[in-house]
Amino acid sequence: MRILVLGTTGYLGGHVAERLRALPGTRVLAGGRSPAAEVTVDLASDRPRHLAKALASAAPDAVVNCAGATGGDAVTLAEVNARGPAVLCAALREAAPGARLVHLGSAAEYGPGAPGVRVAESAATRPAGPYGATKLAGTVAVTASGLDAVVLRVGNPVGPGAPPTGLPGRVTALLRDAGSDPGAALRLGDLSAHRDFVDVRDVARAAHLAVTAPGPLPPVLNVSGGEAVPVRELVRTLADVAGFRGRIVEEGTSGSARSARVSWQCSDITAARDALGWRPAHSLDSSLTALWAAEGASVR
Repeated sequence: MRILVLGTTGYLGGHVAERLRALPGTRVLAGGRSPAAEVTVDLASDRPRHLAKALASAAPDAVVNCAGATGGDAVTLAEVNARGPAVLCAALREAAPGARLVHLGSAAEYGPGAPGVRVAESAATRPAGPYGATKLAGTVAVTASGLDAVVLRVGNPVGPGAPPTGLPGRVTALLRDAGSDPGAALRLGDLSAHRDFVDVRDVARAAHLAVTAPGPLPPVLNVSGGEAVPVRELVRTLADVAGFRGRIVEEGTSGSARSARVSWQCSDITAARDALGWRPAHSLDSSLTALWAAEGASVR
């Protein structure tokens, strides 16, 4: 089986590619803008015909699109998150119409949640900013494409290798810099929100199951932890794992513009269990332990 993974240099894409490469009888092709990519594509700028030629040459049985932008201005977000999936679908219809497409979406497409409510895939989508809106546009392009396609709507990923652009990775970097100084202060924004965290390795396993599942799948599946966790609890747990004995100081508002207007987020993951036999295998504690262990390994 030939699987083209787009965005392998990213956090999610790297874990997805690693998971798929472990499957027997599978060849994983890395696609992206990197000079090291086996299939050179740029979803933000390639024309559909050019992309179709690259896909025809790769001849994939499945494509996993992990390419996406979480930051930047609205134009950048639209180019990568909205235009990218639309161009990819157009190219696949021409070059590899029988290939399965697994696209990584985002729970940010739902927008603000109601406290105590797990959001199912049938819920209304009301993204609160450009990030969620552009990810939703990408989802619509995939689900309306007519291809054998599924969107995995991913919650807040956490685990080994988390980048500093997200809260877990940013807090990890701050804890590394603080060291064991008992007088150190970890200065963060408002930590009162609740988020649905999911281990990046569980996301990779969901992508694996979606690629290999027989028959058509539902158009959208939530891939999250299924629990709303206080962000303050995540930070405190990560600090404990790191052996931090200083102070945690909340100052002002959240540092993430794409999540500042969403105080509660929690997804219903029943459909992914029913369609894929998937459920999270990693607890939040184990995810944070693995995140800190990987951070330590990277600086040795």
